[in-house]
Amino acid sequence: MTEIILLGLAGAVAWKLYQLSKAPHDAPLRSVTLCLLSAALSYPLAMPGGASGVDTVAGHGTAKLIQNVLLLATVYFLMCFYLYSAEGQDGRRRARREAVLALFVAVSISAAALSVPHEVFAGSFSTADMTVTQLAFFYGGAGLYLMYALAVTARWTYRYARMSRRPHSTGLWMAAAGLGIMAVACAVRAVFVAVRWSGGTVTRPLMAGVAMLLVVSILLFVAGVTYPGVRARIRSIRLWIRHRRDHRRLEPLWQLLADAYPENILGAASPTLRDRWRARRVHRRYHRRIVECRDGLVDISPYLADGGGEVDRSAQSPEPAELAARLRRAAAQIGDGVPAPRQAVPLAMDLGDDPEADVRQLIAVSDALRRAA
Repeated sequence: MTEIILLGLAGAVAWKLYQLSKAPHDAPLRSVTLCLLSAALSYPLAMPGGASGVDTVAGHGTAKLIQNVLLLATVYFLMCFYLYSAEGQDGRRRARREAVLALFVAVSISAAALSVPHEVFAGSFSTADMTVTQLAFFYGGAGLYLMYALAVTARWTYRYARMSRRPHSTGLWMAAAGLGIMAVACAVRAVFVAVRWSGGTVTRPLMAGVAMLLVVSILLFVAGVTYPGVRARIRSIRLWIRHRRDHRRLEPLWQLLADAYPENILGAASPTLRDRWRARRVHRRYHRRIVECRDGLVDISPYLADGGGEVDRSAQSPEPAELAARLRRAAAQIGDGVPAPRQAVPLAMDLGDDPEADVRQLIAVSDALRRAA
């Protein structure tokens, strides 16, 4: 489970850093990127291996202190995302006020952590001696600020989810649920701190259940943040695959028309190895081939006579196999130098409302040519 969370955070950070590189002055995007980056940096410190490595070098409690400060930064930048997105200049002023509060909490818990021996921080949240006031303040103060910030951002996310449309609303609902669950879990942990500081006890299964709730909420939040972008990227990849496949399927028809009318071939720069796999180049080559096939069909249409020597005007879209046979005969006539007998007419082009209908017909004719070959 921890590996899944870490991979999810890493993927989310990579995606947001890529988006930020395209729009470096986008304040909301910068805020959500810093939010995810802070979360990704804090998570390894919560794992036994990462925490023990830092504590070995800097002493017990250092990893916990850095982790909690990063968590404060995570929720602060998350609040900034909403403030910069919708509040304008008022949002920027509030972001500065919230920065003062977050900095105050960070300094306070740091002072509490540094005022006790390092050995006090040995162990985890469930095993720490909360009767030590500084330790209870460290965990309780951080937890209360996290609860506040998460509750505020959950409310804002819920509000925007109600106003948004899919797929963005789906991601916002998931993020709102994750934030709300995290806020509840932080509130419960703060209650645990208060109970243990006063001398009471909390059962291990209860603390383990709250910890699992935090894990689930983090996964849900990360999934919600990345859902719209991942969905858009999947759709883009599917379109890239379809255009690349259809470009290859149009090869027989395109080659026949290119041999007959080489002047219809649009010029293009020689591609590099990297360009051959870029999405824009694939889409550009696909649309260029469609245009070249359409132009070629218009030019070759005077040769596509029926058995009586007249162009079949009763149906602008004959069966693909029939049109493929006519195209082969017409190409042979052009190769023999036979002049065009009559005026050009459009063929293999659907005049209905579906813009992709004529493309499907072109592909069907090209497939018929391939089978005949």
